[in-house]
Amino acid sequence: MDQLLVALDVEHGARALQLVEQLGDTVGGVKIGSRLFTLEGPALVKRIAETGMRVFLDLKFHDIPNTVAQAVEAATLTGAWMINVHASGGVPMMQAAAKAAVDTARMARRPKPLVIAVTVLTSMDEPTLHDVGVTRPLMQHVVELARMAQRAGLDGVVASPLETREIRDTCGHDFAVVTPGIRGAAAGADKNDQSRTMGPGEAIKAGSTYLVVGRPIIAAPDPRAAAEAIGAEVRTALAL
Repeated sequence: MDQLLVALDVEHGARALQLVEQLGDTVGGVKIGSRLFTLEGPALVKRIAETGMRVFLDLKFHDIPNTVAQAVEAATLTGAWMINVHASGGVPMMQAAAKAAVDTARMARRPKPLVIAVTVLTSMDEPTLHDVGVTRPLMQHVVELARMAQRAGLDGVVASPLETREIRDTCGHDFAVVTPGIRGAAAGADKNDQSRTMGPGEAIKAGSTYLVVGRPIIAAPDPRAAAEAIGAEVRTALAL
């Protein structure tokens, strides 16, 4: 299931590698976030990438353009398939990230990773956004950040599935939309710390390119079966 990415939000690298082997071709890739990367470092990314599993390195770089460019260079050399930055870092920062990915991949003679931008975290709602000084409506803010990312030459964005359709209408069908916050039906109903969520089939029908699912799969008694159930829901949505 190419569209399904599993978040390896686990306590150590051995468990991550176990899940990679267990899930196999039932998923399109795995996501390594701040916790696992801080525990295990780039060696784990390289090891998983060498198995042929695609790795979304979810470190949400957000700094001055030169620092982000250096971080993207290092991330590209791990073999990561997809890397993200924060769109709120601005167009020059995102442009630096995009250039670093192209230049590093060319130098290392490897495929260029997708570079995408985080719009608004799915744990945030409109009042929370207002608390940090963003006064325009959440949807408008997300779509504008997506426009900025596209203008900067990035491959797509991370956004709540609730904003996917608007982003798709604005940025077109070739712009990737990666959606966490997948809950309900086969993905499980518990929202945990997510505020803006949607079911897997609904998200695909809304225009999501990739779905990121963590706890409903990795905490399941049988992670492979959980992934297969979500994949079945996605395939049904794609067939409609």
